[in-house]
Amino acid sequence: MKKVLIRPGKERSLVKRHPWVFESSVARGGGDSGETVRVESADGAFLCWAAFSPQSQIRLRAWSFDEAERIDAAFFARRIAQAIAMRTRLAIASDAWRLVHGEADGLPGLIVDRYGDTLVAQFGSAGAERWKAQIADALLAATGLTRLYERSDAQAREWEGLPVQTGWLRGEGDTAITIREHDWQLTLDVAEGHKTGYYLDQRDSRRRFADAVRQFGVKSVLNCFSYTGGFSVAALAGGASQVVSVDSSGPALARAQAHVALNGFDAGRHEAWDADVNATLRRCLHEGRRFDAIVLDPPKFAPTVAHAERAARAYKDINRLAFMLLNDGGLLYTFSCSGGIAPDLFHKIVAGAGLDAGVDGYIVERLSAAADHPQTVCFPEGDYLKGLGVLKR
Repeated sequence: MKKVLIRPGKERSLVKRHPWVFESSVARGGGDSGETVRVESADGAFLCWAAFSPQSQIRLRAWSFDEAERIDAAFFARRIAQAIAMRTRLAIASDAWRLVHGEADGLPGLIVDRYGDTLVAQFGSAGAERWKAQIADALLAATGLTRLYERSDAQAREWEGLPVQTGWLRGEGDTAITIREHDWQLTLDVAEGHKTGYYLDQRDSRRRFADAVRQFGVKSVLNCFSYTGGFSVAALAGGASQVVSVDSSGPALARAQAHVALNGFDAGRHEAWDADVNATLRRCLHEGRRFDAIVLDPPKFAPTVAHAERAARAYKDINRLAFMLLNDGGLLYTFSCSGGIAPDLFHKIVAGAGLDAGVDGYIVERLSAAADHPQTVCFPEGDYLKGLGVLKR
């Protein structure tokens, strides 16, 4: 077994069971891409078993902090079974959910979502890649399913020195799928959709938004960065009489329109604008158009803390414009999925946007990823999705 020694004083995060070790913390030692290595402190004490990544800034990702545990096929079967058991205890109002959430489930770099009878997996680390075949077998054995599609096309693969890989890993068939979420039906294509096909992490927030639309008597909604219209369907289900979906993807908007029809809503209550969100917000302001509720669910502006300052300006600008476009008593549901923007910083950004817009608001909800995308005490970086529901005063 190959060993990696950690620099003196750099072992503290591993002692606290944080699963990452950066390149600068490694004193010596290594292994092949994804190889399991024994990680020791400078004085030779065992710290963890970890996957070695020779090209990534995150040089080590811990599999286990138990010296007696072996990292083998049985290990992955156990971890996957534990992850699935946790989800079975949740009241998930859908037939689509996250089965494995990377570090939170003790499987760094592995993301697995279930859409009906189909699993979709992302192998985003050298360690997960090395054990891909065993992981695939364990997933199918644990779920009883036969179809597993690979979507290993996230940027993390490049950082790990791994090529993009997509396609059927087990089984075959149509990649277009219809799922149930709450009382709604939604469609996706696991081969082409964002992430693994859809944004399952916003499931609970969509339900909460539908409830808020109903509770506050919202009639007009502007859904920005709408993708395939999940929040638009929620708004219509909540009783909104006019919903506008804005996105720069024509195919995504076409699917949003189809979702309106699929769920039995009058097409006249929904508009789809193929446009840049920032420009659209400014145009609506210039035209004097106002809304009872606005949703801001942008893509990741700050993947790391290093990007936070520039991202903060972008978040502040769209939130400032949204505040100005809200009717008095209107609702702003605003989100950030950037890991480089902490929840307290996001709150400050939204507060600054309100100050610049000359408005204040009540925070009626704090929002996060659905419970099948868990956070853990030892891995605060897992708190990537944060949101605020603000009632304009």
